[in-house]
Amino acid sequence: MHPPSISGVVPIDEMRGEDALEQSLLIDLRDRARNYLLGQKWCFGIGETYFGDGIGRIVGIFLMELKPLPTHIDQWLWVIVGDLPSAYLVTDKAPTPVEALRTYISLMREWVELAYQGEGSRAVILVNAPPTPEYARMLESRLDVLDDWAGTMFAEPRTQ
Repeated sequence: MHPPSISGVVPIDEMRGEDALEQSLLIDLRDRARNYLLGQKWCFGIGETYFGDGIGRIVGIFLMELKPLPTHIDQWLWVIVGDLPSAYLVTDKAPTPVEALRTYISLMREWVELAYQGEGSRAVILVNAPPTPEYARMLESRLDVLDDWAGTMFAEPRTQ
């Protein structure tokens, strides 16, 4: 069972897209989220997985349990993937998928600000792209779209 402080998620087997194509795209996002998390050197396996929300090809928000739990790592992490840099986030200040997405957007905007100046920093979220104005513009435009959708598109998880 997911942590009691988290709401707005459904078990991964209840994830439903609006049609068969979107369902397939959401499954692809789920697989990308799993592979991204398993690619971290401290992740030795994934336990339960929950679906927060998403739009095929654009973004998927997943809650994943680390199992076995490595030392000094949170048991539950949000994993956000899509047509943007993948990231994992702790759940402490993001008790819902919408808050996880808003936190993601905020952290990525910090990276964008530095990238416009051609700078990077270990103090901001890791992005697998060079910190250049070109990449900053591309990411900023995607973040603007997600920001617009955050209040409307991701209000409730979709199930059938």
